[in-house]
Amino acid sequence: MSKPEKPRKTNKNVATPMKYIGLASAIGIDLAACTLGGFYLGSWLDKIWGGPGLWIAFGVLFGLLIGGVSVFIITKAVLGESDE
Repeated sequence: MSKPEKPRKTNKNVATPMKYIGLASAIGIDLAACTLGGFYLGSWLDKIWGGPGLWIAFGVLFGLLIGGVSVFIITKAVLGESDE
């Protein structure tokens, strides 16, 4: 009698190069989108309340801050999957 085959263990959490390429592109797109969104928000606030472009600067900084937080969350979620 032959022994039944053992099911092969597959590790779905193996980090592949495509996973890291996707992470890098998601980081770049997310940071750029948040920064542009902050710029347009600041530009809109500058048109409403006026000023020497100070609202645009605050909008860009706010967009960078939100983008940084979002990048942290995305990175933690993607890399956290491979640590389990």
